[in-house]
Amino acid sequence: MKYRIHQKTGDRISEIGIGSSYMFQAGKEEAVKALRRAVRGGINYFDLAAGDGSTFPIYGEAFRDLRKDIFFQIHFGADYTRGTYGWTLDLETIKRSVDSQLRALHTDYIDYGFIHCQDEVSDWETYRENGVYDYILQLKKEGVVRRLGLSSHTPSLIRRVMDDTGIDMLMFSVNPAYDYGQGEYANGSVDERAAVYRRCQKEGVGISVMKPFSGGQLLSADLSPFGKALTPYQCIRYCLERPGVLTVLAGAQSVREVETLLAYYDQAEEETDYSMIASFAPPQAGGKCVYCNHCRPCPAGIDIGLVNKYYDLAAAGDGMALQHYRALSKNASHCVTCGHCDRRCPFHVRQSERMQEIRAFMEKA
Repeated sequence: MKYRIHQKTGDRISEIGIGSSYMFQAGKEEAVKALRRAVRGGINYFDLAAGDGSTFPIYGEAFRDLRKDIFFQIHFGADYTRGTYGWTLDLETIKRSVDSQLRALHTDYIDYGFIHCQDEVSDWETYRENGVYDYILQLKKEGVVRRLGLSSHTPSLIRRVMDDTGIDMLMFSVNPAYDYGQGEYANGSVDERAAVYRRCQKEGVGISVMKPFSGGQLLSADLSPFGKALTPYQCIRYCLERPGVLTVLAGAQSVREVETLLAYYDQAEEETDYSMIASFAPPQAGGKCVYCNHCRPCPAGIDIGLVNKYYDLAAAGDGMALQHYRALSKNASHCVTCGHCDRRCPFHVRQSERMQEIRAFMEKA
């Protein structure tokens, strides 16, 4: 397992996490084994926007002796008072639901308390007017909630909440389908979604990825909006290479499924190469580097994807990206304009020209 350090909190978070939407369907015995296997494999981040309330006692049993070693995302607005998942903005209902979740989990604190599933401005306004947001802040002051998060599918709403609050983590639906305008939660343009990633990176807000496989659709040629199947490993790598992303929350119900996720680190480079998404990228995505590094190897030894990422972030005002760029052993100034990357880029980026653009920008910055 590899880990990423949260810029604001210092938390050391596993690149692969576990989402819990369907965990309960495995049955208690198998689900407990799967969760224990996840921890043995180095996974330490778990989302609890579960599909059913029976998920919480499963986690409680699985992690009774491991609580200090893991991070929970718990959602203020996910309602289990009737057993199955529901969504609510009612303060008293949220209080009862959160209290019951903590009892079932055998814990008295929440690592990341989430403003849950905000996609409309009216939702956010109601959330504050009803006192739910103040309730989370009070629990944070008391130490019950340690960090503040937001879950949303909508870039415009994310901007609004980030303007209004100081969140530490964003749970955002990330995959190549949504980023390229395909699927139920493909909210926002290519550029709007990219701006979310860059802002989170710049402000030190971590991203925990939901729906990395688009609910499984991307793994099936029949269901994929592109008519082609991606592997879980291509999807995971795609997510991890977006700026700001700390962990990819993949669903798993069994030991076998957990082990499939953990095998990500055993895959050869070509098995995780997602550059084939260029064949179904929309016109507005053309000419924009997605950091896939399909252009490698660079004869001059430049990590072209990383140089592009640091440039995009620095151009958005991220001072740390500029420092990271300057620490590289090889950067845009080492480009010999051989054109090797131009010929290999599936997104038709004129990388040799872009290296000169990057060099000029970075030397002035």
